[in-house]
Amino acid sequence: MTQRILSPSESWRRIDAWLATHLASDFALLNPPVTPDQLLRAERVLGTPLPGDLAESLRCHDGVSSWTTILPEQSPLPVSGIVDHWETCMAVAAENDGLSPRPWEDEPWWHPLWVPWAESADGAAQVVDQRPGPDAGRLGWAGNSGGGDFTDSWPDLASLLHAVAQALHEGGDVRGLRPYLTTEGGMWWDEDGCEELNGHPLWAAPIGLPRPPARPDRM
Repeated sequence: MTQRILSPSESWRRIDAWLATHLASDFALLNPPVTPDQLLRAERVLGTPLPGDLAESLRCHDGVSSWTTILPEQSPLPVSGIVDHWETCMAVAAENDGLSPRPWEDEPWWHPLWVPWAESADGAAQVVDQRPGPDAGRLGWAGNSGGGDFTDSWPDLASLLHAVAQALHEGGDVRGLRPYLTTEGGMWWDEDGCEELNGHPLWAAPIGLPRPPARPDRM
């Protein structure tokens, strides 16, 4: 039986509950929901509606207030950051012939229908590919060195958020990365069996939420 993929809002509710219980400092980095006006302004600049999964995610949290490792490899951008990153990449691509694939690459450096929803630690954008076709909605990396990379890409944002929520509440990994807690009280994702980060110990993150105490039997 195929497992139902949770919607972004359902996954964020589970992620929020886990963070609020185990990592309140990281939970505090999540911004409040985006406003309808902010979404409309962003869509005017991009010239296209935001992907449905992304718009739903932004209605839960308008990205984060500072770079974080709440998610495995990507720090969610606020809608203002989405617009800024898209405009910057469009300008750079236009100046450097980056909108067309080079002969040795399958993808261009940037495409107008790539929506940058998150960033990696080195500043690359994780994008939602809005180009029409069977791969519409997939996630990939772009805007750093080389052409866009959709190798082993997530089929959509909902699938990624679902996998994160499942790992936090039921255990397991997200594409080989597991959640850990740092000595500073933050989140970190790494391979199974990782014991330290920059010389400091890591602890496996707790799975799920504490169960409420059992109610005593009534006399």
